[in-house]
Amino acid sequence: MQTLYIHPDNPQPRLIGQVVDALNKDELIVYPTDTSYAFGCKIGSKNAIEKLRLIRQLDDKHQFTLLCRDLSEIATYATVDNQQFKLLKANTPAPITYILEATKDVPKKLSHPKKKTIGIRVPENPIAQMILENMGEPILTSSLILPDTPLTLDDPFEIEDKLANQIDLMINAGILTTKLTTIVDMTQCPPELIRQGAADVTELIS
Repeated sequence: MQTLYIHPDNPQPRLIGQVVDALNKDELIVYPTDTSYAFGCKIGSKNAIEKLRLIRQLDDKHQFTLLCRDLSEIATYATVDNQQFKLLKANTPAPITYILEATKDVPKKLSHPKKKTIGIRVPENPIAQMILENMGEPILTSSLILPDTPLTLDDPFEIEDKLANQIDLMINAGILTTKLTTIVDMTQCPPELIRQGAADVTELIS
């Protein structure tokens, strides 16, 4: 496993380039988001997704989230009507995962098998944003929750200890908060709160 020490507020472009190279090589990374550290890989990465499923002990029904750079990128992977777009525009970037109807551009393995939905969010974190900008496409992402731990891990050195032989690259950006994202199902009208996390979405679901 390779560890890169990247500045949380002013990411070094050269190191971000190395992260993008790793993602393009079908590698599984751990990187910081605006809520906590998370697993990340390229959308079509069979090898990295398989590693992620094994680490988190996830079944085929697990719905992953796509981390998008902005609202225009969301439209490629999710069907958004005018009303939904207004709500998304008013509430992004933010630590909110939106459940939306998946488009045909989303690989079948990534969307919910029965509902054909996909989780999507736009992060505020400078490192995550710079990775997305350089990738030119969303990152498949998953909370860093391990089977034996109920909470996400916040200490990068502890993450390294636990995952050293299981991931390919780790970004160390210091200790992060361990808040989870708020999850909102936008396919319902009005939108339905699935999980309360870091963001208050009272206005969104009322």
